[in-house]
Amino acid sequence: MALSMPAIMRTTAARLSALYLLLFAICAVLLVFYMTSLSARMLTGQTQDTINDEVLGLARAYQRGGLPLLVRVVEQRSRQPGANLYLIADTNGQILTGNVQSLEPGVLEAEGWTTEPFSYRRFGEAELERQRNPVADPNDTQSGQNEVQVEGEKGHNAIALVLRLPNQMIMLVGRDLGEPERFRAVIRRALMLALGMMGLGGLLIWFFVGRAALKRIDSVSEASRRIMGGDLSGRLPVAGAGDEFDRLSENLNSMLARIATLNEGLKQVSDNIAHDLKTPLTRLRNRAEATLSGKYKAADYRQALEGTIAESDQLIKTFNAILMISRLEAGYSSESTSRVDLAASVRDVVELYEPVAEEAGVTLETSVQDAFAVEGNRELIGQALSNIVDNAIKYSTDSTAKPSVRVALDRVGREIRLSVTDNGHGIPDDADRARATERFVRLEKSRSQPGSGLGLSLAKAIMTFHNGRLDLLPGDPGLSVVMSFPEREDR
Repeated sequence: MALSMPAIMRTTAARLSALYLLLFAICAVLLVFYMTSLSARMLTGQTQDTINDEVLGLARAYQRGGLPLLVRVVEQRSRQPGANLYLIADTNGQILTGNVQSLEPGVLEAEGWTTEPFSYRRFGEAELERQRNPVADPNDTQSGQNEVQVEGEKGHNAIALVLRLPNQMIMLVGRDLGEPERFRAVIRRALMLALGMMGLGGLLIWFFVGRAALKRIDSVSEASRRIMGGDLSGRLPVAGAGDEFDRLSENLNSMLARIATLNEGLKQVSDNIAHDLKTPLTRLRNRAEATLSGKYKAADYRQALEGTIAESDQLIKTFNAILMISRLEAGYSSESTSRVDLAASVRDVVELYEPVAEEAGVTLETSVQDAFAVEGNRELIGQALSNIVDNAIKYSTDSTAKPSVRVALDRVGREIRLSVTDNGHGIPDDADRARATERFVRLEKSRSQPGSGLGLSLAKAIMTFHNGRLDLLPGDPGLSVVMSFPEREDR
């Protein structure tokens, strides 16, 4: 989807890119000025050191031979290729010898280093200019002097050290600034070129990478619009690059999958209530209608009301179990968690169900090798274990051998496993074992055993709440229901 420039600048990526580009440009400009000024200072310092060395050499010559030797040394050094600036003038500033033809006015008036670079003209440069520009009259002396002065003002730049000799004559030793200025110009051009190339590269990267990012954001927005339209099966695209967009899409896809699961659970609860609870409600109504339509004694009416209350209590338990399963599957529970001793929970549940097992003729055994602790809720774990033990006792009574139920607790790898095994007929079919943990599923076709089909569903929801799992494994014979808890890490 093509975006105009104002639309692009409204995006966070474009704004951040523009901000970083501006910050980079400011830093680069400051770097250019800093590097050029630093290079100029370094070259100026080197130039001053060179001039000081020259002055020391000329001072030694003056000490050895006076002014005549100083003049000869100055003339000799002036004629060397790439020589420094040398000048000896009288007390009035009239140039006597050296390689300087004209100076900017006022240079020779103060001793010491010149405060600012000054203009000068070397010997021979005026004649070259006149040869290049023959329009001027060579016999016009005043014109020639003016030309030399003007050209001297427009000549090269230099810095110099001005000294007064003991006889009040003036000596100037200087150095042309052409080389430092050229070096500084080269550095400035190189830095500006590098700045331009980096700026252009930044713009190109922003254009291409930013467009790719905008396309991915558009695809995410498009998928989000479909999902908001009700298509919960849609998922955000994952490019496979492993970057922030992929991580965000994967997290959102996981969230959508979780939402889809919760919606499916809500739909299932609605279907269960509409179908599985319809029968007991109809039975309640028929019982009440039959009671009212006949002529019964007071004891009969009382018996009918007691049956209605018992049926209502069972319905309330069923509703409470459904709500508990829904809360646990949604990851929400008002129950607090703490350190739970599974061995103690096993002992409590076995002690609770020993009379029930004895009455049903079932042998209830335990095998607890050691004390294991997990992070969870003691009441929820006890309720899940109670449901599983109750199912095992009920469905082991049809065993051809002596009915028995064994509760075992041990560690397997990084898991703590609590298993309840019976020797009944079990659930031979894998598909039936997978369905057994669904709500209101009862595999017993005769429905001779009491129950609502929510016991294993609640146990599975409780294990999900504890970051564990519930497995139904075939026994030999019978069925083994295993509650696997992650091992608790003590900190």
